[in-house]
Amino acid sequence: MIRKGKKIIVVGDRVLVQPDDGTDKTAVGLYLPQTVLDKDTVQGGTIIETGPGISLPDPMNIEDEPWKSPEKAPHHIPMQAQAGDYAIFLRKAAVEIKVNDKAFLVVPQSAILALLRDE
Repeated sequence: MIRKGKKIIVVGDRVLVQPDDGTDKTAVGLYLPQTVLDKDTVQGGTIIETGPGISLPDPMNIEDEPWKSPEKAPHHIPMQAQAGDYAIFLRKAAVEIKVNDKAFLVVPQSAILALLRDE
């Protein structure tokens, strides 16, 4: 549980997802137990925030003096996912967190199967 007044900073190649409200009722009207809902392998949700991407070393910084203190800006492979996209992802790779009594999922970009984005 994260305290109120704190900001979530997503790191690396991960995204913060607000999952869809899972329905516990079938189309016929039967209620499903939580154990059945937890076995779903694919889930969807709206991406709230993304990390910067996969961190890379600077390829142009080849120094002959490795004892010097490095002064380089971080380089990242950019994320395909963007805030506002709807993501379909593998549920097993997601980690659930609670922020101010709301459930979110942290999902690695490699677990995202598809993105839906407004044109």
